[in-house]
Amino acid sequence: MDIAFGILLGIGLSAAAGFRVFLPLLVTNIASLLGYVNLTGGFEWMGGWVAFAAFTAASVMEILAYYVPWLDNLLDTISGPMAMIAGTLLTASFLTEANPLLQWVLGIIVGGGTAGIVKAGASAARLTSSTTTGGIGNAAVATSENILSAATSILTFIIPFVTVFLVLIIIFYIIRKLSVIKTWMKKVKKDKEKDMLIENQ
Repeated sequence: MDIAFGILLGIGLSAAAGFRVFLPLLVTNIASLLGYVNLTGGFEWMGGWVAFAAFTAASVMEILAYYVPWLDNLLDTISGPMAMIAGTLLTASFLTEANPLLQWVLGIIVGGGTAGIVKAGASAARLTSSTTTGGIGNAAVATSENILSAATSILTFIIPFVTVFLVLIIIFYIIRKLSVIKTWMKKVKKDKEKDMLIENQ
């Protein structure tokens, strides 16, 4: 597979992994089983029936777990590194024409980086929902993430250029949002420090 096209697939699927770790792996597995894509040497296991069973079970469990109020925020902590690993794995699996060093470097930077940024944005959205709605709105957040992960995974194979363009817009938006949140948190911290100083005087 052409390196440029492999990177496109990697970005789209890695973004999907930022929403749900196993759904893009399942979609990739199905695409391979249908003969739509060829996975690079060493990654053929991702396109087998054993992988299909494993990814299907893991996807169902992950989707359902995010509807459990106390478990969803805990899963965000655990699934952050897992999403980056999935993004790295997915991207590397499509770089069939790259040498092993370039394959894994691009996998980590492009795949892991994309998944990490999207996951950070998704986690921030859930945290905001938990804070403002007491967790009542988390089910809506979870449903949105499920839809986005599935849709992004499927559309990446159908219209990769358009999907990646939309993903890049989302990433840019997330980076801006996270920057605003970071600035706001610093301001809140400074205000608290000022209030403590006033109280101590």
